[in-house]
Amino acid sequence: MENKRNKRLLWQVPFLLLLIVGTIFIIRQQHVTPYQKNTGLIFGTVYHVTYQHDDDLQKEIEAELKKVDAEFSMFNDTSTVARLNRGEQPELSPMFCEIFQLAERISEKTNGAFDITVAPLVNAWGFGFKNEQMPTAHQVDSLMASIGYQHVHLKGKQLIKERPNIMLDFSAIAKGWGVDVITRLLERHDIKNFMVEIGGEITTRGINPQRVPWKIGVNKPTDDALNESHELQTILNVTDKSMATSGNYRRFYEKDGKRYAHTIDPKTGYPVQHSLLSATVIADNCAIADAFATSFMVMGLERAKQLVEKENGLMAYLIYSNEKGKLEVWFSPAMKSKIVK
Repeated sequence: MENKRNKRLLWQVPFLLLLIVGTIFIIRQQHVTPYQKNTGLIFGTVYHVTYQHDDDLQKEIEAELKKVDAEFSMFNDTSTVARLNRGEQPELSPMFCEIFQLAERISEKTNGAFDITVAPLVNAWGFGFKNEQMPTAHQVDSLMASIGYQHVHLKGKQLIKERPNIMLDFSAIAKGWGVDVITRLLERHDIKNFMVEIGGEITTRGINPQRVPWKIGVNKPTDDALNESHELQTILNVTDKSMATSGNYRRFYEKDGKRYAHTIDPKTGYPVQHSLLSATVIADNCAIADAFATSFMVMGLERAKQLVEKENGLMAYLIYSNEKGKLEVWFSPAMKSKIVK
């Protein structure tokens, strides 16, 4: 028996030595391999990608982002969305079908608070804000006839519009989707430590260049139309997660003593008016976080809380104004472990 035990120990020693050497090698590589930092413009905003890798992958990153832009940009006349909105029938790519189906599922989960057909209303109110001439009730009613995610669907590689004037707008999910696309690219390169950020939508993995978990600040919602204030409400640990924040506190218009938010409720056709100022969502991927953050700003505090409490995998940090106009915070139980400060 003693001989058998000694033989087993002899076999285990080389394995343990190999494990120790391998661990030392991995740790050494993590300290030696540099972090690359790429930045640029996409989707009308700025992107930042920080990742630990020997090679600079910016050309590959921008090539992937251009693929997303070619599908979903409202400002690219040749994009798939632009062509569909002109009434053309291009053959739809797997990427387009994937994000369309995701948007459809989130629309159902939010009871229509998230709706990619809301573009005509957003445009009408947006021009109204700029020209100080709000759309009339008749104009809103007329536009509502072209709104409704349930009136557009996929059939194979074609898009079917039950209402011909329907226009699609993926701006409330496209930035998050772009983050997910770059995340997939970095993971294909077997990169373990990185952060991808597009216009405030973020995904992280592993550790940052200081060898600690990634921490992301959430801005305090203050009246700051010039975007000059960067006072933080809280700091969150988002390692190995995705995060998106949506808010109305910087995008609003006042007329006759009344404040109008830039977030439009697809159910009513009018800008939302409620106490919720900012919604930060943490999820497993960034497109989902992006879409739900927008949805919560449409839904308001109470409906958003109810949805978070029954939707597995979502964490939310909601900032709202109480009856006295003071800022208050609600966060889901799972979010508590993510709050650093």
